[in-house]
Amino acid sequence: MAEYMQVGRALFDEVMVPNYAPAPMIPVRGQGSRVWDQQGREYVDFAGGIAVNALGHCHPALVSALKHQADQLWHLSNVMTNEPALRLAKKLVDATFAEKVYFANSGAEANEAALKLARRWALENFGEQKQQIISFGKSFHGRTFFTVTVGGQASYSDGFGPKPAAIDHAQYNDLDSLKALMSDHTCAVILEPVQGEGGIIPADAAFLRGVRQLCDQHKALLIYDEVQTGVGRTGKLYAYMHSDVTPDILTTAKSLGGGFPVGAMLTTTAIASHLKVGTHGSTYGGNPLACAVAEAALDTINTPEVLQGVLQREQWFRRELAAINEQYQLFSEIRGQGMLLGAVLTEQYKGRSREFFLAAADQGLLALVAGPDVIRFAPSLVIPEQDIIEGMQRFAKAVAQVLNQH
Repeated sequence: MAEYMQVGRALFDEVMVPNYAPAPMIPVRGQGSRVWDQQGREYVDFAGGIAVNALGHCHPALVSALKHQADQLWHLSNVMTNEPALRLAKKLVDATFAEKVYFANSGAEANEAALKLARRWALENFGEQKQQIISFGKSFHGRTFFTVTVGGQASYSDGFGPKPAAIDHAQYNDLDSLKALMSDHTCAVILEPVQGEGGIIPADAAFLRGVRQLCDQHKALLIYDEVQTGVGRTGKLYAYMHSDVTPDILTTAKSLGGGFPVGAMLTTTAIASHLKVGTHGSTYGGNPLACAVAEAALDTINTPEVLQGVLQREQWFRRELAAINEQYQLFSEIRGQGMLLGAVLTEQYKGRSREFFLAAADQGLLALVAGPDVIRFAPSLVIPEQDIIEGMQRFAKAVAQVLNQH
């Protein structure tokens, strides 16, 4: 048995690399949409581990799958396959456009695989001049050097030396800006159906159709980054299912494991054939523990009851936010879909999202930001209405706290 060590927030500053600035409190237990810290204080969770805990904390289906698998098999490496990985892959293929699956540990790794696959596909089909990847301003695709360069926020990739080349950025929801950059040298366009970190900005249906047409015209692949929007978050299993546009490659993570680290890249057989043996890999990708939990999460979420319930919960959230806004005139709009919502601050309160986020924690509510002007909510997809009401009462107190300080 490991020796029990008493830890506090000060230990973080002593032993951890300082690239995070975590909250003063340390959560120690979670159940459903509630979390308790070391002092026993309770919080309502509207953050969901940044859109990860899709079934809340300690959901019985996930706990049971993890415990069962823990007694069976933990790790093999990809020299062999395993039953949980194969079952999960089959279910993902059956539920989506995809015919082939590649497993990774995270959204960044899934995107890394997608981008490498697109480059390899273009090289082998058209030659090395077809290598341009186009992304969009304010996009976010992970923190590896390739994915952070593809992401549309230069501040995240600056300061680490020469960046990967042949990457350009158009403006999101602006087809003309994409058109101006595209040519037969374009190998792929990558986009989020709803930009997450960039401010919870949904793509227009006409924009998505236009992107698909341009990709077809220039024989480029369309990659959907559904790391944040995937696995029920928008009220469909994947956000592409809200429209008539189907991507060539889709990446998924976050909600896929319900809190256990797992990611996947989905694509067609023809495109997948370009990742031949040895071209790419991941030691832990397809790990039996991760895949067993993800299978339980997928089985639980991919039902009409849960998916329709997500849209019902969106209405409850919008109702409560409208009531708060009526009192304080704080938001210019509520953007997003399902349980991925962004409350956009009015001109008067621009740049102050972090103040509301910190005040929310003071009042016993875990929320998020999406840039300086947007308060983000990404709770459990099965959060009870009573927890939404309770959480919003706490949020209203947080708003009052911020406004009374100025």
